[in-house]
Amino acid sequence: MVIVHYWAAARAAAGCAEEKIQAGTVGELVAAITREHDMDRILTACSLLVDGVAARIDQPDRVIADGVTVDVLPPFAGG
Repeated sequence: MVIVHYWAAARAAAGCAEEKIQAGTVGELVAAITREHDMDRILTACSLLVDGVAARIDQPDRVIADGVTVDVLPPFAGG
């Protein structure tokens, strides 16, 4: 089980700021999120932070340890 934090547009699309999801890999996490929420288009533009370390959605086999926090970050403007 991982804790997923949604930020900005990802939060709006998910309809919640945080939830717990059963997933052991990035691919399982993305599949669970897209099953639960209509976020396919937004997820393709998002970055993931797995306990503060960057992860990419196109790395479906990347392991996510139980109990970690995953931040779903859409692109931000500014600088």
